[in-house]
Amino acid sequence: MTLDCAEPKKLAAFYHEITGWEIQYAEDEYAAVGNGDTSIYFGRVPERKPVEWPSPDKQFHFDFRVPDVAKAAEEYVALGATRPEFQPGITEEGTRWIVLQDPEGHLLCLCPETT
Repeated sequence: MTLDCAEPKKLAAFYHEITGWEIQYAEDEYAAVGNGDTSIYFGRVPERKPVEWPSPDKQFHFDFRVPDVAKAAEEYVALGATRPEFQPGITEEGTRWIVLQDPEGHLLCLCPETT
């Protein structure tokens, strides 16, 4: 999978931090992270505009399973993610998942690990 972005090296560094995956390639025009089985590539498209959230224009999003959803959200925001106001996974009954946007506006959900 390749994500369009303005700064491939910066986005690869962000995903390296949240996944622990190795930075496989990092240039101004193209970068990649991977774990040996799966890779995420980042291609430079300087005029790319993030989709508004919430919106029917959403094309995809990542789901990351984490041991502590709230703690991971804090850590990812400290790394450059943003937390949009609209959070459909947070209800009166509790937090089922948290929606974040990476530093370039791609959506990702933080979900509890399954047992």
